[in-house]
Amino acid sequence: MWATNLKIIGVVLGTLLLYTILANAIPQLESEVPQELTFGANVTPEQLVAAGEQLYNGAGGCTACHGLGTRAPNLLTDDRGAGAIGARCGSRVPAMDCKSYLHESMVQPNKFVVEGFQPIMPDVSKPLSPPQIWSMIAFLQTNGGEVTVTGADVPASGAAPAGGAAAAGTPTASTSTDPQELIRANQCLSCHKVGSEGGAIGPDLSKIGSQRDAAFIRRAILDPDAEVAKGYEAMKGIMPKNFGQVLSGAQLEAMVDYLTGLK
Repeated sequence: MWATNLKIIGVVLGTLLLYTILANAIPQLESEVPQELTFGANVTPEQLVAAGEQLYNGAGGCTACHGLGTRAPNLLTDDRGAGAIGARCGSRVPAMDCKSYLHESMVQPNKFVVEGFQPIMPDVSKPLSPPQIWSMIAFLQTNGGEVTVTGADVPASGAAPAGGAAAAGTPTASTSTDPQELIRANQCLSCHKVGSEGGAIGPDLSKIGSQRDAAFIRRAILDPDAEVAKGYEAMKGIMPKNFGQVLSGAQLEAMVDYLTGLK
């Protein structure tokens, strides 16, 4: 009897230990989260450019599409003889200067889709703050052009949610464990369709639970490039890789449970 009870206690404690380790390990993946910027009217062009370069090449995730020149134009080098983005941004739209064009391209990306590319870029004003956006504009202007962004532009743009990345589906901080709220807050619907909502850049998740198990879905959220769905190979690299830091263990499991139940 005692031996049996000890075995049961051992199994229970072992199970609890396993799930405790899993819950604490899940959100600790190495990834970058964009640093919030607090620039004011006295910010210098050099400060804007430095911050924008770090964001563009790092946590902003811009190079996942713009660094290849296949999913989106390469902004830092020549594009079809027009030069880098700083050289061509002022002539893309009549009567619109460079910084205005770049800003509008970021917050209304479907308005100026470059010929030969698909409208896959999300509105970056949702995951990025105005200082983050303007700093990237200043950095882009240095590539073949002159920086015209000033401190006056930063406060004039108004408030926007902080954190996240410019790549589609950029994660944002939240304390909610409501899976549908998390899906909307983290811009998942920018690329994925769930029911009647969402886009078609990534796989349709409406019945993902009948196609994939919880382990696969969890891995796909934390390491999206590990196994790309058939037919979406060209989209590899678009989905952010920092959900492991942005989501708590409870939030992640809430999303996994919800998606597993979609059948």
